[in-house]
This record gives sequence, structure tokens and C-alpha cells, in this order.
Amino acid sequence: MMKFTVYHGTDCLFREIDLHKSIGKRDFGIGFYTTTIAAQAESWARSKRIRNHSQSAYVYVYEAEIPDELSVHKYEGLTSEWLEMVKNNRKYGGIQHGYDIMIGPVANDDTMVTVNRFVQGIYTAEEAISRLRFSKANDQITFHTEQAVKCLKLVRRYEVG
Repeated sequence: MMKFTVYHGTDCLFREIDLHKSIGKRDFGIGFYTTTIAAQAESWARSKRIRNHSQSAYVYVYEAEIPDELSVHKYEGLTSEWLEMVKNNRKYGGIQHGYDIMIGPVANDDTMVTVNRFVQGIYTAEEAISRLRFSKANDQITFHTEQAVKCLKLVRRYEVG
């Protein structure tokens, strides 16, 4: 069993996680996106508030206890395997894998140009990985099934200024 704390940044108040509200063409597909970095979740929350012209931004803090029977895939850094997964999910939408939970780098502002050029076919995987090797990517942990979401226990929610 894996145990860790994760953070979810948003501009919405909610009581329960609803996977149907997930946006489709994201790094790891439809799912509930979290990080182990509170500051990153706060940044996501502020960005959503600005983008959606919302009044508030929130971070939800969860304790995750992941049983061994769930399928978990972890990417160890900015690899060509990670790059292909991001490309397929962003290009086709939905979920382009069969995992309950995925752990790996997030394609953020530091990596976005390179990732987008790879998705568009401008860069090969080798060229993209070569350009990404100096990038520092934060993490994301995504929950893709109802079984995975049930592993999250809300600890608290706080408003981000």
C-alpha cells in the first residue's frame, strides 16, 4: 500500500469528486488531477480563477491510501514513454491507457512549448527529450477510476489569496 498527501487546486467548491467533470485532453486523460506540491496546486487554483473569471480559488488536501490491487503507473522523469502518453491523451482525448492511477511529470510552462511541438509533429521524440533534459518538471498524480477516487480522504480545504 502506498500512502501520501496530495493537493488539488481549483476555483470550484465541491463535496465529492466527480470524474465526469474532468477536461478531456490533458496529460494523462480524463481524471482527477493532484500534486504532492501545495504551491503547485495553489498556482493551478489561481490560474483557474483568472481563466474562468471566478471570485475564489481553493486547494483541497487529501490523504491517499492506494491498495496494491489498483493499477498504478509511474513515469520516472521526462521520458519518451511519458511524452507519447501526453501526446496521445492530448491528441485523442478521453483516456488513452488502462490505469487507475498515474504518477509523473506535469507538462507545465517550462515544458509546454517542446511538448506541443512534439504533439504537432515538429519535433521527434528524441529531439523533444533532448530539449526537455534541462527542464524541471513538477509532479502530478491522477486518479482515473471510481475505485481510485475512493482512496482519497479529504483532510481540509483552504482558500488561496
